Amino acid sequence: MSETALGLVVARYYASIAERMEETARETAAERGATVVEALDVPGAYDTPLAADRLARRDDVDAVAVVGTIVSGDTDHDQVIARAAASGLTDVSLDRDTPVTFGVAGPGQSGAEARERVDKGAEAVTAAIDMAEELSGVAA
Repeated sequence: MSETALGLVVARYYASIAERMEETARETAAERGATVVEALDVPGAYDTPLAADRLARRDDVDAVAVVGTIVSGDTDHDQVIARAAASGLTDVSLDRDTPVTFGVAGPGQSGAEARERVDKGAEAVTAAIDMAEELSGVAA
């Protein structure tokens, strides 16, 4: 397959973690011979489906990787955000017939646990490339 072109969505709510996740995502893309053709920064995980949809609409994007983190607080808000984001991203993938991967760490984790999971950026890119390559020869 030719070089995979990726869109990248970065949820910036926990900026220091998001930056490291983006770094691991970009490093993995380079190692795999893929190119990040565009990266969009969004405020938080809840905002990722719309950005992923915009990237998935592009003819020059083979797959979209989404990275970010969701940290638990005193309520179940993290669960609500995670469900909405995951559901929205699944809808984008199916509606646009484009792989959209969920590299969002959480919910149900502390900030310290989130910092230990920056490899989710790499995992999201790996999955996006693998899906794009696997589906490239399959008729829609």
